[in-house]
Amino acid sequence: MLTWKDVIRFSTKGNPTPERRVEKTDTEWKEILTPEQFRITRQKGTERPHTGALCSIYDEGQYNCVCCNTPLFDSTIKFDSSSGWPSFTQPIKENAIKYHKDISFGMVRVEVMCNTCDAHLGHIFPDGPEPSGLRYCINSESMQLEKEEGNE
Repeated sequence: MLTWKDVIRFSTKGNPTPERRVEKTDTEWKEILTPEQFRITRQKGTERPHTGALCSIYDEGQYNCVCCNTPLFDSTIKFDSSSGWPSFTQPIKENAIKYHKDISFGMVRVEVMCNTCDAHLGHIFPDGPEPSGLRYCINSESMQLEKEEGNE
């Protein structure tokens, strides 16, 4: 189980190696993403709180990167943080997420990205529930829910 200490180590000393890499030009990304998905995932945008389609959905399945379809989070670790964005306590695999120190907007945060294609997902904070204490705060537009069969 990842902890805040692991997150800080990854953001300062290097991230886990992804299983594969997906790299495309902006033109190629624009061909497969909606304008809002492109703005959020490729230009590090953020959706307004409580507006994302996945905020209040708790169906069983896994949440995959909208850009490259890499599995990111499992529905069993999603929780209601009341933050306005889908929140998770752990990635589906340690090497699914990339961590980057973010000093924009006059504050220090840790940005989370897809480790396969570098899509901006959101940020992580050390104020989540036990046992990890982590809250991955993720934009709905950066993910797609792949529902478990029989739960559609």
